Amino acid sequence: MGHDTAAEPVTGTYSDEPRLALLTRAEARETVELLQLLEQVDPGGRGPAAGQLAADLARRLPAP
Repeated sequence: MGHDTAAEPVTGTYSDEPRLALLTRAEARETVELLQLLEQVDPGGRGPAAGQLAADLARRLPAP
């Protein structure tokens, strides 16, 4: 501890190549589907949180 990274400048070189999305649209849709399944199989545990995350993500996806 005692190492303050906020005071150090960020350095590095970055490519000018276009970056890929974190998830493709198809991967994001599959993630929403899997979260919805988790909501159904775990209603008393993390299911409700998974369902809320699925809903939040689904609203951010472009229409097919």
